[in-house]
Formats: sequence, C-alpha cells, structure tokens
Amino acid sequence: MEAHNNIYNTGRESDDASPFEIDAMTVGQIVAANELRNHELESCGHYDPVSGAGCCGPRVERKVRLGDKLNGTFFIPEAMAQEFDEVGCATREQWEMLRIKHDFEYWCATCVTILDKVSGRLVNMVLNRPQRRVLRVLEQQRLSGKPLRLVMLKARQWGGSTLVQIYMAWIQLVLKTNWNSLICGHLHQTSAAIKSMYTRALRSYPEHLARNGKVPRLVAFEGSRNVRQLSGSESLVISSSAQSQDAVRGYDVKMAHLTEVAFWPSTPRHSPEDVIRSIGGTIPLEPLTMLVLESTANGVGNYFHEEWLRAKAGLSDKEPVFVPWYEIEIYRMPVASVEELVAQMDDYEKWLWQECHCTLEMINWYHLKRREYANQGLMAAEFPTTDIEAFTSTSHNVFATEMIERMRHATVNPVKRGDIMAKGAKSLDSIDFVESENGPFELWKRPEKTAFRNRYMVVVDIGGNSPRADWSVIAVIDRHRGEEGLNSNRPEVVAQWRGHLDHDILAWKAAQIARYYSNALLVFESNSIDSKGEVGDLIFNQIKAVYNNVYHRRNENGEMKPGFQTNKKTKLSAIYNLIAYVRDGSYVERDNKAVDEMACYELKPDGKSFGARRGKHDDILMTRAIALMIVEEMRLNEGRSRAVNPDYFVKNMVLNM
Repeated sequence: MEAHNNIYNTGRESDDASPFEIDAMTVGQIVAANELRNHELESCGHYDPVSGAGCCGPRVERKVRLGDKLNGTFFIPEAMAQEFDEVGCATREQWEMLRIKHDFEYWCATCVTILDKVSGRLVNMVLNRPQRRVLRVLEQQRLSGKPLRLVMLKARQWGGSTLVQIYMAWIQLVLKTNWNSLICGHLHQTSAAIKSMYTRALRSYPEHLARNGKVPRLVAFEGSRNVRQLSGSESLVISSSAQSQDAVRGYDVKMAHLTEVAFWPSTPRHSPEDVIRSIGGTIPLEPLTMLVLESTANGVGNYFHEEWLRAKAGLSDKEPVFVPWYEIEIYRMPVASVEELVAQMDDYEKWLWQECHCTLEMINWYHLKRREYANQGLMAAEFPTTDIEAFTSTSHNVFATEMIERMRHATVNPVKRGDIMAKGAKSLDSIDFVESENGPFELWKRPEKTAFRNRYMVVVDIGGNSPRADWSVIAVIDRHRGEEGLNSNRPEVVAQWRGHLDHDILAWKAAQIARYYSNALLVFESNSIDSKGEVGDLIFNQIKAVYNNVYHRRNENGEMKPGFQTNKKTKLSAIYNLIAYVRDGSYVERDNKAVDEMACYELKPDGKSFGARRGKHDDILMTRAIALMIVEEMRLNEGRSRAVNPDYFVKNMVLNM
C-alpha cells in the first residue's frame, strides 16, 4: 500500500520493531484468538425477533400461555410488559396487536415483506446487524420521548434507507394517524424507488393486524402524482426531489426521509441548506416526529459533510450513525491457510486485526476484494472502515487523510467576523476592522505590534467578481518572528477575507488588510491581473504608489514584476512544499474550509498536474501554497532553510525586503 494512502498512524518509530501484535503471535495463537472472536460474534449475534431474543431496547422475560395457539417464553419491551401485566391478553390477536404497538422488530418480521437482494425473492423483513444499530438510536430517542433526529452515513447497500422508510411506515400504520411523511431525494427517481419499496412492504400485510380491519395500501390522493394516502391511516406519503422542493408546500409534514443529501445540487437559487431548512421548519419538535438525513459520502466541504461533523461534535440535534464494512455479515470469506493469509497481510490489514478486532474471515474477504481495485484509495471509497475514509478516500488524493484530519483538529471558529474599512474604497487612511455577523473577513488573531519587518504576510488569490465565479481570497499569515529576528515558530493563519469584488477594489482591499497587519508583505497571485495588460499594470501602479511593501518576482527577461506568477514550474514547487508543510505539521491552519479543499485536491490523470476535484475549489489552498513557498524563500535568504529539496524552489524569485 502506498505510504501516503495509509490513513492510520501505527506509531511505528523505526523499521526494526513492528507495532502489530499479530507479528509476534504464532499461527496457533492467531487461530485461537480468531476462534474466540468468532465465538463472541455468534454468542452476541443470536437474534430472533419473534421470541425477542437479541432485540434492541430494554426487555423483560415473560412466559405466555394463550390456549394452544401461543405458548412459550418471550423477551418483550419493558413498556409492553407493563401494559401486559396490567391489562393482559385473552387471545393471540390481542397479544399480537399489543406486541406490534411496542415492538418494531417483531412487526417487521411478521408484517413486512421486502425483496431479498441475494435470492430476488420476497421475504419477511428480519433486520440485519447494521439495521439494528440504526434502530437502537431511533428507539432510544423514541422511548425517551425525544423527536427522532438522525444523520446516517452509508457505506454500500446494507438496507439503511429501507430501515428508515419502514420505521416511518410503522409509525404511520401502528402508532399514529394523519401523520404525513416526506421522501426527498436528489432525483425524482430516487424518491420513486423508495416509495416502491413502501408499496412492496405492504403487499402481504396481515389483515387481522390492520387498523380498523382495513389492509393498508398506498392509494391516489386528489389526482397528485407525488402524493399517496395510506388507507386505514389517513396519513400521506409525499415524494419529492431536492430540485423541486416547492411541491411539498402546503402539506403538514411530521416525518421526512432525506436521501443522498451529499449529491443534492447547490445553485444560486437552491441549496441543500435552503431545502432542508424549509422542510425542517414544518416538522414540530414533538415525540414521533422524524427527520433523517442519509447519504453515501461525496467528498468533503459540502452540506452533508458539515452536518456529519456537527453531529459528531455533539453540536447538532441529530445523532450520527456510520456502519463500517466489517459489520456487514456478507463480507466474510473462509480462510484456507491461516499461515499464508497472515504472511500476505500488509500494515492496513494488520491494523484491522489489532484495532478493529476483525476476524481472519473478514480480513480475508477484504484482502481478496481489494484485488479488484487499482489501489487502496479506491477500495476505501467503496468499503470504508471509518467515516473519515468514507469522506476522503480517493485514488488521487494529494494530501494523506491522517494529515488532513490532524490539521482539522487545530481549526477553530474565528473570534470575529466583519470587514476591513478605510476612509474610502481606494484609500489607506483611517483603516479599522468593523465587526458584522456575516462579514467576509474572519479574524482568529488581531495584529500585534512588532519590531520586525514582514512578520505578517498577506497573500491574494484573485477570483471573479460575480457570485458564480471563483472566490477571491486574501489570507494573512503570521510568521511568528522571534526576538532573535528569525522564525522561531510555525507560520499560522490569523485572518482571511473571502468574497467577490472587482479586481481593482480587491487589490485595495488587500492593501488595506496589509496595512492593518503592521505593513505586511503584500503578495498578489498575479496571473489574473497580468492578463489584463495595461489595466493590470495600472492597478499595481496605483497600489505601489501608496504601499511600498509589495512582493516582486524577476521575469524571464530579468525584469522585476509585482506579484507571484503561477505557472507550471512555480505551482508544482508550491504544492510540493505545501505537502511537506502539511505532512510535518509545520504550519498552523485555522480555517476548516482550507482543510476541506485539501481533502478534495488531487493529482490529475496526466500524473503531472494538480487541481481541485470537479465541482470543488482550491482558492484558499493556493494562498497557503504561495505563502509557504515565500516563507521558504525568506528562510533561505535568512540562512534558516528547512531541510527540503532545493529543487522545489524557483531560483529567480527575489523579495522586496
């Protein structure tokens, strides 16, 4: 496995000692440990939703005898036991009606039919282990009287969407009436597929357990193509898509299943945030109301990824649920030779044994399945072991996942938001920071008085001036120059402006920020302005007339030109240098958006160039790459270079210092 794709830091400090316990075990010890693991899986895996054995939630044992038709020991939910002990049941039908009211798993196994993906036959729905994991979260919320809120990260098809939809059906068919539900996918076809599953689930519903003796069916409602009514419940099942969410307006929705949210389009007119806010605003904070966001991962930095991170951090109303591949029962393969398998295991597979407590059968399946993919990144994208893998795995990632996640731990919300203001848009007089809630300028640290020139650096990546164009980014880097006049600490991102402005106004905005930060070295990524010819020269000359600490480069003719020009050579040098800084933890990143851009930055198919993944941005990333490239130049000039390959750096660049 390629080193930069190994997302798990094993703690290995040298090649002389292995960090993996399996390397020190004999074959006999490995076999014995594996047998114990399989035994533990089997013992905790006995599951019978009819008797209640192995089912989720607090349960109690009851011996039941109702004539010759029902005689045995059952493990029933505590709430059912309390009602059973108080009221009792005279007939099997009364027992079953009481049971389906309290026991979702029993209801699934006796009332619901699904299409078995292996055999293609209609079968009763017996929940698999991943589905039971999701159910435990929902049941904990339901039994505590909380609204049901969930964000679910899916990995391959194990029935997560099915579980959510059938749980909503249970609430509509058994617990509530006039309790409308919504299915909303990124496409109408997605919602329609889930609705067809609902129809199939009702196909063999027992008539004697139907409400009012009326077998539930989805029937047409007022001629609408996207709305059906559940006979016997009077509840509506509404289907829609993220592209036409207005179709749900006017309906009193109590439950919403929002599927493949990571793939919902984001346009100037409609964004996932807007759609979900609109839907969520109609769902009251009451017991048995439900809002589930679920999706497979689609990179980082999008709405679904942000919601997942919020849920993991405990900042959301939703509980996060992720199921790794090894918890899915079908991903097992018998082992013909333990000795041969162990000899072929790489560090990642040894990590699966040691940290994930996978069995040899699980690892053997993974080992064999991985041969279908060109590299570990592709395998991890399809069958992630962790949620981090699910979001960031790709075969072309430039930055290793463990590096990215390490950086993410240092990111924090800015202490202030607002904008830099001066006496005029093209003025460097009376400069100050003006606070505002949604301002484009984020501050993590205000400027400090310093006796050293160029402690601060302001780097400008120039985008477009319209809302649909690339962002313009102005990043402020603190080089932390120590008392000895040299760099004693890691460079740190301390402020950032991000937005859209005309290029001449943007240039003045950058100069104002540079003035605010102790007359910082001002670095323009000059390609966009250079392309304007005489207009670009005019912009630069206007700035230089009032601000003289501007970075210059020497062009191919030996002439001094303002700004950092990004070409094939300088971009490669800057990116390789940024990789080294990220790998070594040699600078402090504060903005989570920068980390998201790194997670979506990839080596292109030509194997020679870098860029953002399709649909993603690299504007913030490039300000870091340029800034740290110049930090290296300054260190070279100061005689304090980092130990990196000097070929990374372009020799004809000089500083106006």
